[in-house]
Amino acid sequence: MKKFNTVRLCRAGAIAGLYTTLNYAFAPVAFGAFQIRPAEALCILPLIFPESVWALFVGCILSNLLSPFLLYDVVFGSLATLLASFCTYLIGKKISKKWLKLLLGGFSPVLFNTLIIPYVIVFLCGDLGSSTTLFTAYLYSAFSIFITETACVYGLGVPLYLTIEKLKK
Repeated sequence: MKKFNTVRLCRAGAIAGLYTTLNYAFAPVAFGAFQIRPAEALCILPLIFPESVWALFVGCILSNLLSPFLLYDVVFGSLATLLASFCTYLIGKKISKKWLKLLLGGFSPVLFNTLIIPYVIVFLCGDLGSSTTLFTAYLYSAFSIFITETACVYGLGVPLYLTIEKLKK
């Protein structure tokens, strides 16, 4: 990653703040087995701004302080965001074709959140809802997170990416 300068530091702070603010604004639906997090649209930003990797991580830590899953979500949810952001950054660095970059870069947060967050919700926190098996609860949670994450990352994140790219020209 490139060296931080004042512009990158300010941009990172703005991204972390925006991620946190969006999650706080949507808190009633941003946490739980079924999550709608419009802030996940920002997870596409490492394709453009390397500093957003750490910004999203910090924003996720701050956001997850409101989570009903508390420390588990702060640790594992934030690590999922860090891994996803770093993979998105690497994809942006290695792939030059815009649509392939968007397709694969957007898939990183979808994949990591689909695999890790249900584990936090079901296995670590024991939020099973009704009387279901752990595996069934995990699959339900993974499916719902996959759907909402995909909608936010691709439905909101891709237009965000395209708008930023247009403004940069």
